[in-house]
Amino acid sequence: MKLARIHGPDELRLDEVPEPEPGPDDALLEVAACGICGSDVGYLRIGGLMGPTPDPMPIGHELAGTVIAKGDRVNGIEIGARVALDPLAAGHALGNGGTEGGFTTRLLVRGASQGKSLFPIPDDLSFEAAALAEPLGVGMNAVDRVHVEPGDRVAVLGAGPIGLTAIATLIDRGIEDVVAVDLSETRLEIARKLGARKTIRSETEDPWEGLARAHGTESFFGAPLPRTNVFIEATGSAPLLADVIERSAPKSRISIVGLHRAELPVSFMTVMVKQLNLQGAMAYPDRFEDTIELLSRHDLTKMITHRFPLDDLQEAFAVARSPEAGAKVMIEIA
Repeated sequence: MKLARIHGPDELRLDEVPEPEPGPDDALLEVAACGICGSDVGYLRIGGLMGPTPDPMPIGHELAGTVIAKGDRVNGIEIGARVALDPLAAGHALGNGGTEGGFTTRLLVRGASQGKSLFPIPDDLSFEAAALAEPLGVGMNAVDRVHVEPGDRVAVLGAGPIGLTAIATLIDRGIEDVVAVDLSETRLEIARKLGARKTIRSETEDPWEGLARAHGTESFFGAPLPRTNVFIEATGSAPLLADVIERSAPKSRISIVGLHRAELPVSFMTVMVKQLNLQGAMAYPDRFEDTIELLSRHDLTKMITHRFPLDDLQEAFAVARSPEAGAKVMIEIA
């Protein structure tokens, strides 16, 4: 069978490998759809999880499919079940440095007997929609960590898939005052479709002036600052995060979900004087099922701007590496 693996910086191959056989604690999935994550693009750029690895690294972790075999100790899920996957739950880091990855036809889910990895999806939920459960979980967790409530004035910085799923979560929870900021008009159009009240294209409009117009201003030591009080930072841009700390209003809550590989000097005097809440956000909400329930209420497939077969994975990654090209790139497998 084919399995996508990284062999070095910017070296992605579809390798021919033997089909896996599940052990007593494992399940085997026929993968139907797998999305390309921003972390997949980052792994490919540097050649692995944190850089080049001794062995090829399988990638792909945003997926859904059908259980086609399982071990004797796997209970609570039946052969033929349509499922979404929590790739980190069993501790095997599927597609994130582990021995398996989701850009394949048959996926071995190790440790499925723990009952933490596979989640049934409704019959009327498509596989490509269910494959959005994983990125939705990341955006949902980013919102959870800063306890957003109705009446908050929210800026989502970065309208890539994680920022878009954060917007979807906010709108689902009745948060009406959501502003999306991004360079790409394509992504901002999707943000509006998902319910963002206003969008700011930072290439043509100063985001801080736009936020001031959207949310009003308050004075801080004589300087007018936007009254935005919650920021979901989903860009991974160190200069932008520094700007948020410097220009956010007092008592703002800042959820940092963008992947920051570069170190960032932080003025903790500013953090202290403003009483800012800097909150890291990683992985998923406490109940992964919350993502599937939201996907059942709202159609998020409008996030998917490109679809490719597995054999066209190289072309798909070329699109995913270009923020202007679109939002979520989905690989259709079965």
